[in-house]
Amino acid sequence: MPFGGYANNVARIDLTSGAVAYETIPEEWALKYVGARGLGVRYVFENGPKVDPLSPANILCFVNGPLTGSEANMSGRMAVVTKSPLTNGVTDSHQGGWSAARLRWAGFDGLIFGGKASRPSYVLIEAGKVTIHDASDLWGKGVRETVRVLRGRHGEKDISVITIGPAGENLVKFAAWMNENDRAAGRGGTGCVGGSKNLKAIVIKSARHLTKAKDPIAWRSAHKRALATILDEKNVTSPKKGGLSVYGTNVLMNITNAMGALPAMNSMETSFGAGAEKISGEWVNDNILVDNPTCHACPVACKKEVEVKEGPYKGLRTESFEYESAWALGANCGVDDANTITKLIDQCNDLGMDTIEIGNAISVYMEASAKGYTNGSPKMSWGDGHGMVALAEKIARREGIGDILAEGAAGAAAKLGHTELAMSVKGQAIPAYDPRGLKGMGIAYATSNRGACHLRAYTPASELGLIPLKTDPLAWKGKGELTKLLQDLFAFSDSLDLCKFSSFAEGPEEYAMQFAAVTGLPYTADDVLKTGERIYNLERHFNNLAGMAEGSDYLPARFLNEPSKQKGSEGHICELPEMLDEYYTARGWKNGVVPDSKLKELQVT
Repeated sequence: MPFGGYANNVARIDLTSGAVAYETIPEEWALKYVGARGLGVRYVFENGPKVDPLSPANILCFVNGPLTGSEANMSGRMAVVTKSPLTNGVTDSHQGGWSAARLRWAGFDGLIFGGKASRPSYVLIEAGKVTIHDASDLWGKGVRETVRVLRGRHGEKDISVITIGPAGENLVKFAAWMNENDRAAGRGGTGCVGGSKNLKAIVIKSARHLTKAKDPIAWRSAHKRALATILDEKNVTSPKKGGLSVYGTNVLMNITNAMGALPAMNSMETSFGAGAEKISGEWVNDNILVDNPTCHACPVACKKEVEVKEGPYKGLRTESFEYESAWALGANCGVDDANTITKLIDQCNDLGMDTIEIGNAISVYMEASAKGYTNGSPKMSWGDGHGMVALAEKIARREGIGDILAEGAAGAAAKLGHTELAMSVKGQAIPAYDPRGLKGMGIAYATSNRGACHLRAYTPASELGLIPLKTDPLAWKGKGELTKLLQDLFAFSDSLDLCKFSSFAEGPEEYAMQFAAVTGLPYTADDVLKTGERIYNLERHFNNLAGMAEGSDYLPARFLNEPSKQKGSEGHICELPEMLDEYYTARGWKNGVVPDSKLKELQVT
């Protein structure tokens, strides 16, 4: 490959035969889809949109971007890309920590797993080679015990372990891949796909070898500019001064609660009242915070490590008390005890489950219990945190009612005979933003290619005034165009692969400068957005071919028909039809389907 930033080496592992092949990246694919998310989606598209997600024919990709493992700020990210068992569409889920950088230092841009091993297996990446090993002794173990055993087996130095827990082994539809014990590629059920292949873990051994830029002089300038934006005290990313750095993502809990944009009790309410303060970033900072871990090349340190000081979980220490997790397992289920939420987060990390989806699945069951829809199964009351701890174990092992909830919020609601209880889009449950109080999230959820998601287009960055482009959270006009812009921008940054939080300070110009310096290719801000648009359209084209036809962009009826009753958004619903019209005009799509003319225009495939 004539340009920089890539190892130009992808390992393709056939778990059925045990064969490992090493291949280069097609140059055209790197130019069109960059890496990480974009490149992974291209591999998954090539494999075919009709495959059964849990069959040996599906592939599971772990892909880095051209900035991974470099000096670039917030570049410790890896995309896990596959066809999702939760949505039946393409999904990519990203994880931080050091495993992504270490994979690049080991000489690989990606790993592609196909087939199914005849027994539980793990792979070891060391000295430029991939070898497959027996994991029978690890099957059934939690994430932390698996990491402990593998580090003891392969050495404590220069090592990263990515693994599934019992949830992945038992094909829980929202099982996650975990690394550094607590860093999750959580959404979309990528860990479930790993379990279906009998793939338990990936062990990466490599010392630090920073990726070098093709143009060192241009890199110094690009890196200096990007870092200056992150350090700028007016930005939320400013180390030890900005809200994201001081309080972590959970700085949002009190903010969204006050504006009537915090879904509570399975989105029956848009505020958690006084309960929000008890599980907020401010409360955590004052009461249980013990450390501020970070990821490769990240000065922000948004991770918050906590320790329970009292009660039945006293002494429990875990990372990380995030906004999404605290909401899903807290406000969404009526739980206002931070210690119990800490236990649940730790439990989900060790079992290997997406905290957002499990919180939604449990809240579906709580609402079903209140309305008498449990079909004879034991009921669960709102706020029963200790009951949730017991239930999480059952979900991970598919025992009793846990077997139903292991299907995710949408799947569980369907099995209970009340699909209206699921706050899901395309099979994936919503995160911690109510679209009646943050209108942009409504169109972003509906049009997300991986199901309801805040990270495809983080419109609250604009609606909460975190970026220069500021908009009214209760106004729907312009949100279709805003969503399209952010979807394209994030598709590109996910392909570099940079943390989403970089976008609170950096923009298309900074991304273009860094990509150009690393690769040696001329690149502009317009190129960034055009490439992102191509990636987004490829994903949508995949989903269209997989069966998501016209009308697949929707929201749960609750958001459209039940006005908010809480201060800040009182009386508001989400005006999705109006925003969809605006969005489709901006996209050039026909009711959610990409026309051939648009595919040709963007040179997709």
